[in-house]
Amino acid sequence: MFNVGDHIVYPMHGAGVIDAIEEKNILGEKQAYYILKMPGEVKVMVPTNKAEEIGVRGIIDKQEASKVFEILEEEKTEMSSNWNKRYRDNMDKMKSGDIYEIADVVRNLSFKQKEKGLSTGEKKMLSNAKQILVSELVLAENSSIEEVEGMIDNKINSSFQEFEIDNIEPVQNVVNKFIPFDEGTAGTVENL
Repeated sequence: MFNVGDHIVYPMHGAGVIDAIEEKNILGEKQAYYILKMPGEVKVMVPTNKAEEIGVRGIIDKQEASKVFEILEEEKTEMSSNWNKRYRDNMDKMKSGDIYEIADVVRNLSFKQKEKGLSTGEKKMLSNAKQILVSELVLAENSSIEEVEGMIDNKINSSFQEFEIDNIEPVQNVVNKFIPFDEGTAGTVENL
């Protein structure tokens, strides 16, 4: 059971605060609801008796936040080369509400974006996963959004440099044969 003022995490939406606990009569049924104030001034109502079942949980502490940053510093985990399967797998990780799984999605998709780029769907997924991660780390670290985003970006950039930079295939040079100019004709437009 949570109380007004508690910081919580609502899966797929991120971290917020319990603004109120109200009894509502919806479809003839009287029930208590957490009124959650989420990032972007979004308010969400969650039945108190189903909160745990749908994955509402308290935010992580500073020690757990350190583990999240460690995940961002690790080598990427294996992802399917099939776009649909990879998307479903990452969506399942995000729906779990597990901060460590979300950090894994952010790291893996960030690496993939740096390597080859992302499809529109995966770009949106990365943006959502990062927003969820940032919203919780801001509260756990008692930091600003900008500070947390900077820390995330720094961890990902350094781990990408460490683990992935050598694995990127070089761009093939368009010119694959050097054709020397005759000394006497070099530099004249007519002879090019």
